[in-house]
Amino acid sequence: RISWISDIIVVVSPENIETMKTIIEKYGHKRVTVVKGGITRHRSIFNGLKVLAESEFSKYLLQKPEVVVIHDAVRPFVEEDILLEVVMAAKEHGVAGAIRPLVSTVIAASADGCLDHSLERARYRASEMPQAFLFDVIYQAYQQCTDYDLDYGTECLHLALKYSNTKAKLIEGTPDLWKVTYKRDLYAAESIVKDNLSQEICVITDVKEDAVQVGFLLHESLKSRIKVEVISISLCKNDNHLQNMVSGGCYNFICIHDKRSAFQEAQLLVDILEKSNITPSYPVMLISVHLNSSENISFSIGVEELTSIKKFAREVKTKNIWVYGLLI
Repeated sequence: RISWISDIIVVVSPENIETMKTIIEKYGHKRVTVVKGGITRHRSIFNGLKVLAESEFSKYLLQKPEVVVIHDAVRPFVEEDILLEVVMAAKEHGVAGAIRPLVSTVIAASADGCLDHSLERARYRASEMPQAFLFDVIYQAYQQCTDYDLDYGTECLHLALKYSNTKAKLIEGTPDLWKVTYKRDLYAAESIVKDNLSQEICVITDVKEDAVQVGFLLHESLKSRIKVEVISISLCKNDNHLQNMVSGGCYNFICIHDKRSAFQEAQLLVDILEKSNITPSYPVMLISVHLNSSENISFSIGVEELTSIKKFAREVKTKNIWVYGLLI
C-alpha cells in the first residue's frame, strides 16, 4: 500500500514457497518477489539482498535500491510513519533501526545457575524492526561476515557496525511493533486488528429526497455508537471529499440510491477505494442500498440488480473489499 517502496522481497522457507505465491496471487499483491530462504535468519536476509545485487539473479529484473528496509513478518502491525522515519534516518546516517524500552530487567546467570549481574534497564533498549540501511553498507557487511555470524547472529545493526563501521541511528518505535511469537500472541494480534478497524461509517446518498431521508435516519440511529458522516453527492471519481474520507482511514461505507441501477455506484466507489491504496490488512465494508420507490419497476429487475452485485462482490472479496447489496 506504500507507493514509495519500489520492490518487496519475501524470503520464505522452501516448503512454503508455493503457499506464499498462492497468497500473493489471491490478493493481487504487486511488486512482490518470492525468494528461497536459508537455514538461519541471517542466511535468509543475505539471500534476499543477493537478488538486488548479483547478476545470477538478473531474471528478477530488480534494480539495486539506495536504501533497503529489513522487516520481520512476525511484526505485522508496522505503520508507514515508522518505515519512513527509519528510511530517512538511514539516508542520513547509513543505518537506522526501531527500538522500544525494555519492559523487564535483563539479568545474567552464572555457570551454577545463580544471579551474576543485571543490566540497568534505563540504559538499554529492545531492538525491533523495521531496520533500514544504505544498500551498499548492509550488503558489504554480509559479504564480509563469517559463517558463525550467519549461523548464530541475530542483529543486523550489529553486522553493519562490525563490518561496515557504521553506527545505527535509533528511532523510537510504536508499541505495536511486538512479535507474534507464541500461540497466545495470535489472540492479541486479532484484538489489535479489531481495535484498529475503522470506528467510522461514511453514509453516501444521492441528492434525491428519499435517499437523503434514509441517510439522516441512519445518522440519528448510529451516532451514539460510532462516528457517522453523511454526504449527499452524485458519485464521481474525482470527488475530493470522498477521497479524503478514504485516505483518512474510513473503511465502512453505506451507499443509498433510488436510481434505476445502484450497481454502477457500487462499482465506482470500489474503483475509488482501489486507487486509494487502502491496506488489504483491514477489510473494507461496502453496503449498497437500492431504494425501489417506483411502482412501475418490477421486483424481478431488483433481483437481477442484486444478482449482479453478488457476482461483483465475489470478485472484489479477493481484495478484502466486502460488498453487500440491499433492496428496499
